Amino acid sequence: MNLTFRQLKVFEAVARHLSYTQAAQALHLTQPAVSMQIKQLEENVGLPLFEQMGKRVYLTEAGREMHHYCRSIAAQLEEAEAVIEQLKGVQRGHLQISVATTANHFATRLLAEFVKRNEGVSFSLDVTNRKKLLNQLAENECDLVIMGRPPADMDLVAEAFMDNPLVVVAAKGHPLVGRKIQLSALQDEIFVTREQGSGTRIAMERFFREKNVQVNLEMEMTSNEAIKQAVEAGLGLGLVSIHTLELELETGRLAILDVEEFPIFRHWYVVYRRGKRLAPIAQAFRQFVHDEALLLQGAAMPNEYKKQ
Repeated sequence: MNLTFRQLKVFEAVARHLSYTQAAQALHLTQPAVSMQIKQLEENVGLPLFEQMGKRVYLTEAGREMHHYCRSIAAQLEEAEAVIEQLKGVQRGHLQISVATTANHFATRLLAEFVKRNEGVSFSLDVTNRKKLLNQLAENECDLVIMGRPPADMDLVAEAFMDNPLVVVAAKGHPLVGRKIQLSALQDEIFVTREQGSGTRIAMERFFREKNVQVNLEMEMTSNEAIKQAVEAGLGLGLVSIHTLELELETGRLAILDVEEFPIFRHWYVVYRRGKRLAPIAQAFRQFVHDEALLLQGAAMPNEYKKQ
């Protein structure tokens, strides 16, 4: 096959957007130019890479295989560009960062400060759930991930950098606010929880199972913001990371309950594929997270929620 980088770049854009029009806009090309590159690529490959049904574009089996390798090639090229720039003495490059939804509250601050100190850096940030984060790691779709502890059976490097205390919260007028609460008393309460498979939900279920306490988990929501709003409305108690509560605690909209054996201490991790050669800019951000997140924790978290 006689393929060109230009053809692969155009193919990757169409495969990512599943739209010739959107790919053309992203690449600042005309749609006919995109169509021509794809046609030439398919002629070189000898198989159709896309099929169109109505107005929708789909990858064929050959297209899916090509997309898998194309993403790997693109990642290698970006890494090579970053290394060359570093050898020139230029601290620049593009970061692909993905973070758990709960980590978004501090991860955006870290990125903002990092970019401020390194003006040649740009980044893409994907805030998503645990399932998608693990898939992105498996497919090598990002440089670094910030999340809770990943599964031990995945070939990953996971570096703990900050405590992540989980606390029980209630609406400010809830009868349990201001009281010392026995763990067993939570059996009479309804919890508004994250969806099955989320890191917070896994930690919550493990904790109560180990303590032989059965709690009512009948309400599920797919975001921490939805949980906090539901708790504020009086639908039940919530169990969330303290890192998501800065605004609610400042305004008094929610209260942290004084429950025995709480908070549950977890950790935040910087995660990447084992064997992945991190570009210099990704290495720099990784070290920045380790250095600056500790300062962030010290400034923003009350002493009683720091693990002694």
